[in-house]
Order: sequence, then C-alpha cells, then structure tokens
Amino acid sequence: MFCSLRTVRRLCLDKILLQCVLQSRTLSGADAINALRPFYFAVHPDFFGQHPKEREVNENSLKRLNGYLENLQKPGFRSFKPTQLTFYVREREPNSSNVQESFSASGFRAVSFTLHTRDLLSTVLDILNSCSLSTEHVQSLNVSSQPHKEAKSTVNRPIKWDKTYYSFTGFKDPEEELEQAQRVETTLLSWLDYNEASAVKKLKKSLPLRKELERLKIELSHELQLSDIRWQRSWGIAHRCSQLHSLGRLVQQRPEVLENVKGRTVVFTDRSGMSAAGHIMLGTMDVHHHWTKIFERLPNYYKLQKRLLLLEDRISQLLGGIQVIYIEELQPLLTLEEYFELLNSFYNKLRDSRLPFHPRSLRGLQMILESDRYAPSLHEFGHFMIPTVCDPAALQWFIFAKAQEARENLKRKEEMMITEKELISTSTERFSLDRLYKEPSVSSAQMIDCCKRLLEESLPYLQGMHLCVSHFYSVLQDGDLCIPWNWKN
Repeated sequence: MFCSLRTVRRLCLDKILLQCVLQSRTLSGADAINALRPFYFAVHPDFFGQHPKEREVNENSLKRLNGYLENLQKPGFRSFKPTQLTFYVREREPNSSNVQESFSASGFRAVSFTLHTRDLLSTVLDILNSCSLSTEHVQSLNVSSQPHKEAKSTVNRPIKWDKTYYSFTGFKDPEEELEQAQRVETTLLSWLDYNEASAVKKLKKSLPLRKELERLKIELSHELQLSDIRWQRSWGIAHRCSQLHSLGRLVQQRPEVLENVKGRTVVFTDRSGMSAAGHIMLGTMDVHHHWTKIFERLPNYYKLQKRLLLLEDRISQLLGGIQVIYIEELQPLLTLEEYFELLNSFYNKLRDSRLPFHPRSLRGLQMILESDRYAPSLHEFGHFMIPTVCDPAALQWFIFAKAQEARENLKRKEEMMITEKELISTSTERFSLDRLYKEPSVSSAQMIDCCKRLLEESLPYLQGMHLCVSHFYSVLQDGDLCIPWNWKN
C-alpha cells in the first residue's frame, strides 16, 4: 500500500508537532533524580552491605543506568541501544506482568528489564513500573498532564505510523529497531568493536592516577608494615587515591595510634571497625576522629579475636574436627563482634544438643556459618554452609551423608584454582593485557570456562587493557572493560 506525497508531508508535520508537545513535557535531570528516589531507596547498594553478590549487581547496574540517563540529556544524542539491567530489590512487591523476576538465595527480588525509551519521562516511568513502584508522585511534578499511557516507549505510543512513512522518508522505524535488537544478542566482538575507543580514552586519562594509587599504596604499606590494603567496593581510582591520602594525613598527625597495625590488612569499606576476617575496616564516610578511635581500640579487638578463635575450636571439637572458616567473598560483611555473637549462639545450641560425633572423624572438612539460611547445603568448593538456626539432628545427618562428596569437592577446588591461575596468566600474556581479573561473584568454574573460550579467539582490541570478567558488559569510569563470563560469540 502506497500513500501520496501530500499524505506523507502531513504525517511528517504531525510527527514534528507531536515531538514538540512531548519535548515540552520532558523531565529535567533534577526532576528525574527526584522522581526515582523510591527506586534508589529500594536498590541502593548500601542497603545490601551483608549481601556482597546482590550489592555488586546493583552497584554495577546503577552505573550503567546513570550512563543511560546521562545520554538521554545530551543535546542531539541519537545513538540509543536497548540496555538490559538487573536489580535486586529489598522489598517484595506485587509482580509486574512484563518483567522477568526471580528471588536470590538471600530472599531479595531480582528484577530484569530492558530500557529502550528516548526521553527521561518515559524512562523514569518504565523503571518505576518494572520494579512495581508507585508512579503517582511523578504526575505531581507537572511535567505531564497524562499518566504513563501517553509517555510510554515508542512500541506502545498512541500513534502507530504506517510502514510506508519510514520507507518514503528514510527515517528508522523504532519498532523494527527494537525487535531486531531483541532478536540479536550482543556478541563479544561487536561489543568490543563498539566500546574500544571509549575504553581506551578513559584508560589513558586514568593512567597518572593509577600510578599515584600504586605509589601511595606501596608507601603506606611499607611505612605501617601492613599485609595489604584493599577496597570492599569498586570505587574509582580517584576515590581510592583520596582515601589513601586521608590515611596518609592521619599517619602524619597521629603516628602513635597506628603502632598496632603491623602485619594487618586495611580495608576501606562503609563502616569502621574490625571485620570477622580480622581486617581493620575504615569507613569511607567517617572522619579522622572515628578512624583514630578504631586504631586506639585495636588491642581490645585482638583480645576478642583470640576468644573468637577459641570458640571456633570448641565448635570444631563438638563436630568431629570439622574446621570453622570465614570466607569474605561468599559471606556477608560482618564485624568481629557480630561474628562472635553468631558463633557463640551456635556453640551454645550445639553444646546443649550433645551430638554424638566421633572425635576427629571429620578432620579435613570445612564449614561456614550463615544467618540468612534455614537448610544446610554443600558448596561446590567443598565447604558446608550451615545455618545458625539449623536443627542439630538434621545437621548431623546432612554432614554424615555429604562428607565424602565434600572431600571430593575440596580436592577438585585445589585443582580448579591452579587451573584458573594458569589460564589467567596465559590469557593475560596472549592478549597483551595489562590486567585480567574477575568480580567476586564469578566462580572459578565460570572464570575457567571464560578464559578457555577467550583463548580460542583473536582479540586485538584487548592489548594494554584492563579486563574484568563479570556478569554483564560495561566500560568502567577508569577504562576497565567488563564482559560477562558467558559471553556470546
């Protein structure tokens, strides 16, 4: 079916007028942030401090979302690609019919949705609706006289343009673009080709700061005789340098309070204290006064740590010699006091139950304690994951039933870690990478699979780059390339 030139001209004029009307209703950047407050509250990484996997996913998804929102506000920016995001939501709400939703082991709601809108209002409303959050407050901003129905994405817009309009004018059909993007998955090569220039530019810009960070870290580690300096979250290089400068100033102003840090690891995180792993935690939002108090309390922390180790030994004796361990990457971030209370409660429960474990019958096995589970399980790396509320009789049966499998998994873990280390080294050399690393939520098995497949490819884009194996594609603010471990070819 063909339409006349007059008809096409009228359609073009109608579209221009419609765009003018929509533009008059566009949210400002400040309005968008204000409208998304309920969403930020529901997904903010700070509320997931004791759940590292969910926190990491939300942290990285927020970075990608912020990039999408920034692009929407750039004048004349037209190159939009549908962006799929996943967030863990703190509170369970009624499920939305058009959103993929699942629940993590910790009980948080995982919401996945794709952004493909080209104006702030539609994007804000799509985000809120996807997470089953109210949109009533958006109407009070006086940016639209109609609810979401008029400001929806191009697929559900009130006017459906005839295909001949796009054929005649040469404009791209947004419906067709979206359908094509949804049919074709992002491939590693296409993504690298599209993002290489941006990553190289950011990496070059960050190089002076990277050198400064390394210098500060070496100097402070040497001066304080620290075992290591780490960061719990993926802050940018500039942010990390600022934190080390703050610590350096404290060393100059109050050197006497840092006499007890020898051999310890300092971790910059969201709160100050000592972690369950025995690391000194410095809250990045705290001032020097708070840090000073933590350093002054170190002797007391060391005493509590000795009591904690003794408590772990007592639990081990009651459970046939199984070793109680704490794994930072897999467990919630707990303070020393919180972890001691967890162990003490579990110990009292075991002691009262008097389980008949033969002494040393479970030597060589490992277990971790968890407060957010209700049933025991066996990790792929061979350690038992035991809930503090687990029934002692059920615990005994589970450990006996899974003991042999646990020993096999522990042996396989050692072999897997050696293989992973070798593949990272080989891949780094093969592609001339400056650095190859993975996010904590990526398992060794996933990293091994990723590296093996990478080594089958020719990837000139990676020379001199920093490559992070993650669960999604992203270019970090300092030029690091993030790729999903299960990337598509």
